[in-house]
Amino acid sequence: IQHLEAFETPYYYYDLDHLRKTLDALTHAASRYGDTIHYALKANTDDRVLQVIRKAGLGADCVSGNEVRKALETGFDPDLVFFAGVGKTDSEIRTGIEGRIGCFNCESLEEMEVLNQLAAEADREIPVAFRINPNIRSDTHQYITTGSRDNKFGIQAWELETALDLIPRLTYLKLVGLHVHVGSQIIDMGVFRNLCQKVNELNRFILDRGFRISIINLGGGLGIDYHQPDRHSIPDFNAYFRLIHSSLKPESWQTVHFEPGRSIVGHMGSLIGRVLYVKKGTERDFVILDAGMTELIR
Repeated sequence: IQHLEAFETPYYYYDLDHLRKTLDALTHAASRYGDTIHYALKANTDDRVLQVIRKAGLGADCVSGNEVRKALETGFDPDLVFFAGVGKTDSEIRTGIEGRIGCFNCESLEEMEVLNQLAAEADREIPVAFRINPNIRSDTHQYITTGSRDNKFGIQAWELETALDLIPRLTYLKLVGLHVHVGSQIIDMGVFRNLCQKVNELNRFILDRGFRISIINLGGGLGIDYHQPDRHSIPDFNAYFRLIHSSLKPESWQTVHFEPGRSIVGHMGSLIGRVLYVKKGTERDFVILDAGMTELIR
């Protein structure tokens, strides 16, 4: 990073060349299996970053109405814009309906009713995928797990049959897929292997009941190396997709989708600050910067 003195600190430095290298590695690894990648906008919504990601051919994973709007305004293909989130408001859902996005990842039986009502108001059938809580614990911080039974996310596995029974009555919903997500910053690949085995069971359950879903969405969660970031600045996407496809058993007509965020943009960004002074302590000294928790965004 050059010419530090030319900028007022603190600021975020985004290495777009590194982002492009990461995207090249990701898309090359995914293309071997015909997988579809949706970038999780919650990781970073800077306009220039989004343009680079869009130009690489990725879709968008959104968890708010504003993210849906941002993805569409940035030029992402609406068919590749997926909308998840356990607390979608009516106005946010309408944004997705009006934008003709590719899929709503539905997170509860209650949400199914709301989606159908709002789709009926617009007189437009909308594609939905059931986000199922697979009850798989991930080896990560307890506050960023999303796939165990004590999390708020997703339809519980034991509710799946009830959800399927509702579909014929909710005539404005078109069931197109199965969606799961177990958490963030996962570095134990065994978690993803276990997830694939659970998804195989869920997929078979849905297919055996006559629903020909075309989308298998495994969400995101692949972690990055915070300890040696320069040595491992691009995740091993080849190993990740190889493990997934050695365990996952989709049908020939089904496409596999992923929603990475941190693993794409985490290593391209740096928070640049200045040392203001060194504060003396009793057992340790403190280096005081002009950047702190107010700048340490996700």
